[in-house]
Amino acid sequence: MRIEETATKGRIENTSEAWEEGALGRDEQYVQVSDENLDSELDASLGLQLISIRLQKSLIEDFKMIAQYHGDIGYQTLMRQILRRFATSEAKRILREVISEKQAARAAESEAADENGDSVKVA
Repeated sequence: MRIEETATKGRIENTSEAWEEGALGRDEQYVQVSDENLDSELDASLGLQLISIRLQKSLIEDFKMIAQYHGDIGYQTLMRQILRRFATSEAKRILREVISEKQAARAAESEAADENGDSVKVA
């Protein structure tokens, strides 16, 4: 049953489609300000930390435009996603670099040991 059909009967079925299309969860009569404790609990459960950052207005407008283009996503959520992707990618790049440096150092030690006739134990 489509959301429009259900809505005309006075009740909207609780489906993910209804939430995603906004038939559920966007009625202003149910909007209320959450208390500070609930905000803190929500942040803690999601592992979020409130920060303050100054960004150029044009950058914020760009994020808002991109978020709007991609659908019903907030620009701050988009910023979190982009920062997470960058941090994950950068951490992997650094890890690859460190591993490569260690492998190069081990190879150099092994070559030096071979040249000297020494035996080096490689872990």
